[in-house]
Amino acid sequence: MGSVTTKKHANGLEYVDVDTPACKARIFLQGAQIDFFQPTGKAPLLWVSSADDYQAGSGIRGGIPVCWPWFGMNDNSDWPQHGFARTRLWALESVQMKDSGVELRFTLKISEEDKLYWPHDTRVEMLFILNGTLTVSLKNTNLSGYPISFTQALHTYFPIGDISQLKAKGFEGSQYIEFGEGPFKQQGDEVSFDKETDRVYTKLSDLQELVTPEGVIEVNRENSRSAVLWNPWIEKSQRLSRFNSDDYLSMVCLEAANVLDDAVTLAPDESHTLTTKIRWKS
Repeated sequence: MGSVTTKKHANGLEYVDVDTPACKARIFLQGAQIDFFQPTGKAPLLWVSSADDYQAGSGIRGGIPVCWPWFGMNDNSDWPQHGFARTRLWALESVQMKDSGVELRFTLKISEEDKLYWPHDTRVEMLFILNGTLTVSLKNTNLSGYPISFTQALHTYFPIGDISQLKAKGFEGSQYIEFGEGPFKQQGDEVSFDKETDRVYTKLSDLQELVTPEGVIEVNRENSRSAVLWNPWIEKSQRLSRFNSDDYLSMVCLEAANVLDDAVTLAPDESHTLTTKIRWKS
């Protein structure tokens, strides 16, 4: 059946180690952030910079950071970029072993300090289904007596081998905003990379593929009408923290999101679940 155990990183961060016949994975309590997932007999599906030092209070540069309850910069420039959820400790609430893998549920308690940023009564959960496919869901339930709104993303870093050979497919008919300009109509189904790319896509199908030298990664989204495609390229790589100057060559981010006009508004007692499903395509 496999095992699920809590361990501690050399730098002090606690994580959940998953070892089953279907896959191996590692999920940190800080940020409920998965940084390693490998289906049995296949290559790992997540990328992490070797420059990251796994320090408390800093989101890991790789895996799937959770951007919540806002994506990007807040209107208040002093507030943390991409929200506060990715640097807070989550609680592991349940583990269910399955014949095909394991399911884990984490919850985030909003602290008194964080009520400055988020003064609402909300149940926030991260759900992981780990087997031959990685399924990650961010679930919000509005327990306030009034509507609430937020933006969010599952900021997934993928290992793509060689950015010059990467072909991202499944973008036909979509449009995007890049560097504050647009929307631009996507030209064709395929995106290749030869410069910094930072696009927020809308009117996008639920399924994309990353065609890499190592194989094809299939990326599916649910309850998401927007997605982010990002590679920092040369100049920005030199400015990023916990990121090697040549890391842009081996990674790309393709993120399930609810941003811009796709922001989520929940009525009282209403729930919303943002999901990404990732697998090596056979």
